[in-house]
Amino acid sequence: MLPEQKSPQIWATVLFFVLILYSAVQAVEPVVHIIPVSGTVEPGMAAYLKRVVSSFEKDDNAVLVFAMDTFGGRVDAAFDIVETICSVPKERTIAYVEKRAISAGALIALSAGTLVMKENTLIGDCAPIIQTSEGIQEVGEKHQTVLRAQFRTLAKRNNYSEVLAESMVSKSMEVYKITRGEHSEYMDKTTWQELSEKEKKKITRKTTVVSEGELLTMDDKEAVELGFSRQSVESLDQALEVLGYGAAEKIEVSENWSETFVRWIQPLLPILMIIGIGAVYTEVKAPGFGIPGIIGIICLGLVFFNQYLVGLADYTEILVFVIGFLLLGMEMFVLPGFGIAGVTAIIVLAVGLVLSFQNFVLPDPSLPWQGELMIKNLGLVLGSALGALLVSMSAVRFALPRLSKVINGPYLEATLQDSRAESSEALGICAGDEGVALTTLRPSGKVSIKDRKIDAVTQGDFIDPGTSVRVARVTAGHVIVETIMEKREK
Repeated sequence: MLPEQKSPQIWATVLFFVLILYSAVQAVEPVVHIIPVSGTVEPGMAAYLKRVVSSFEKDDNAVLVFAMDTFGGRVDAAFDIVETICSVPKERTIAYVEKRAISAGALIALSAGTLVMKENTLIGDCAPIIQTSEGIQEVGEKHQTVLRAQFRTLAKRNNYSEVLAESMVSKSMEVYKITRGEHSEYMDKTTWQELSEKEKKKITRKTTVVSEGELLTMDDKEAVELGFSRQSVESLDQALEVLGYGAAEKIEVSENWSETFVRWIQPLLPILMIIGIGAVYTEVKAPGFGIPGIIGIICLGLVFFNQYLVGLADYTEILVFVIGFLLLGMEMFVLPGFGIAGVTAIIVLAVGLVLSFQNFVLPDPSLPWQGELMIKNLGLVLGSALGALLVSMSAVRFALPRLSKVINGPYLEATLQDSRAESSEALGICAGDEGVALTTLRPSGKVSIKDRKIDAVTQGDFIDPGTSVRVARVTAGHVIVETIMEKREK
């Protein structure tokens, strides 16, 4: 075959490999997934972000952009979110501050590999606070130590100033910008005081960046100057353009129905617990099984189902709840009254509820907020139980008797207002009725009158069993009898 005849085959082969290479290049183009992080930082948000991030964990082409708009929230939920974001290579994570990233939101934003802020947005102010009887107060040093350590870790990971990152947490820090020739660095007050006079003389300029008693809170321009934000931008599209993803495919990520349900129902959990516990208590006190029991199971089931979806309740809590409901069923259907099984069921259900509100069994001493969270959860459950008890007792005492005025139907109008225990109608006998002594009356005993066994007393001699007796009178609820023979002799 001549060389001219081979050229079409060669060109076809070359074209084939070019198409393969082009397809390979097209396949590795990144895809930007925009994940909103808005609202209160709580376990529902942590579960939502964990689900989303884990779905892209093995996708090397996925770039995750966290659109931040939050004032913060729970520290434990923020730590879970930070752990989730850090599980992805930092080259694939971007925090875009759309409106604000305050408190726990700043911690989340700094966990991403790159930070970009929209114009006129804020980040910072991460001092942990608690609600006390005297109002909102900043927590102690043991909480701040753990948070500062976390901020230092993230600063090292993403090449931020560790001192500036820590100053978002503690008001006691004072931070300076130190310039030696062309080199600048950030230094806290303690480190500055430890410098020798010789070292201080080398410093050409010293400016205060964070004053003592303040927390570092930055707008978008300050964040760029202090080395946190890559650039101030007008929109997310511009941010992606700056980072080299302007032509990449963009996909908006949203919550699924269960995550939306979880975050919607989270503020209602105390009310559901009050209704659920109150309904269960009412069911235990009432015979059989009816509407209160169904309502109680539904409400407590919603509480537990919510906590299961956010990842706080697991198989341990499921087992505890099953044991509690089994004991409750035993109390209602097997054992009479309200005893050990009922009390144990309530305790077991309370323990299950407390555990379902936290991701630990016993608090870790190295994480001081866990102990406070456990106390808070215990107070929430016990407070709900007390509220439920008061509500159920009030309903039985005041609401149910007035129900007849609201609902139409045939009702009995007679009352026992004028009845008296000593009346002959109440006892069913009257003076003159005759009977037989069933036991020895010394002076009290049992007599049979009108085929009824009645407690009676005698004011005369003792009466032996089998003696014929007659009712002398009925007074103060007592039946006074005498022998028929004695009456005839008199």
